[in-house]
Amino acid sequence: MTINESAENYLETILILSKKLPVVRSVDIAEELGFKKPSVSVAMKHLREKEHIIVDKSGFITLTPAGREIAEMIYERHQLLSSWLIQLGVPEKTAVEDACKIEHVISKESFRAIKDYVGNIVAEEK
Repeated sequence: MTINESAENYLETILILSKKLPVVRSVDIAEELGFKKPSVSVAMKHLREKEHIIVDKSGFITLTPAGREIAEMIYERHQLLSSWLIQLGVPEKTAVEDACKIEHVISKESFRAIKDYVGNIVAEEK
């Protein structure tokens, strides 16, 4: 399941928007990311071709199971890494920006180790 950082960001954005909006459209994604609609349309075409999304006749975008799996993986990484960096004393804005970079390049093994470590610290604090 190799996918580039840009595609991962689009899938994560679709996931986040689907939690906030009744339907997700290209215009919603463009607005959320601050991109022009034609750029988003090209990206949606590529995601459709890779079978990560479905776009219905009304233009509503839905994640496929494969697309959802990637989106949830990236979202989990982002959430955990952001909160961990903030807990370490990194300013929130920097933590979120750094987490966004790290979430795309960290291996599954390294992320699992960080997740286990953070989970153990939380358990010890209770």
